[in-house]
Amino acid sequence: MHNEQMITDSFPFGASYSSIEKEETLGQIAAKDLRKVEIFKKYGLDFCCGGKQTVKEACEKKGLDLAKIESELMQVDKNPVTRPLPYNDWTPDFLCEFIVNTHHRYVSNTLPGLMGYAGKVSKVHGDRHPELLRINQVVQEINAEMTAHMMKEEKILFPFIKQLFLATENHQPLQAAHFGTVQNPVAMMESEHEEVGGKLAEIRKLTNQYTLPDGACGSYSVLYRLLEEFEEDLHIHVHLENNILFPKAIKLEKEIFSDK
Repeated sequence: MHNEQMITDSFPFGASYSSIEKEETLGQIAAKDLRKVEIFKKYGLDFCCGGKQTVKEACEKKGLDLAKIESELMQVDKNPVTRPLPYNDWTPDFLCEFIVNTHHRYVSNTLPGLMGYAGKVSKVHGDRHPELLRINQVVQEINAEMTAHMMKEEKILFPFIKQLFLATENHQPLQAAHFGTVQNPVAMMESEHEEVGGKLAEIRKLTNQYTLPDGACGSYSVLYRLLEEFEEDLHIHVHLENNILFPKAIKLEKEIFSDK
């Protein structure tokens, strides 16, 4: 499974689930302590595309026991610490490079094989498992959407975010972008994240949480494993952008223009 490098630390990491944290969004909590993402995932709380909700709001929306989830979040702070990389401390330019070299590269390397297995398995087993036909269609759509999406980030948005950072660091003027404020492409990227996230949620439902049917062949098993890994990677990918990189970029732009 595609995982981030983990760093073991002997000191406590992440703020406890305090009264202050109760007012923070899912995305803000995940940005401070990625360990708590496992709790969100356990209860189907979307910390990526739906990361602007508080825990209370998300629980009310899904009819979940708020006290139980808050208790589990507090328990995370008491667990022995295996600390994720400190994404929230990284500069925007470094975050851009990390996302491209880790997550964009993973997507580019994985999608051809994923499409191949989706097509093969749907062709062989689609008559008995018609959901595979829809899964194959959705995988093809994700390929087209993610390829275009990553290109826009690498060629337009990320270079501008790097310019924002350099202008701030060097106290230099910033040349106006053709798209106006950075909030415009950010809003577009967030919308596209939500679109592909919805498609992967549909696949998870169609596969009954990636549960293989009896007698599934090797290719069937590989397809489900790749789909689950791809979804796991996308959650972190979108989290780094929606909850950490994009807010940093918006803040930088406001600081630059507030000085004028």
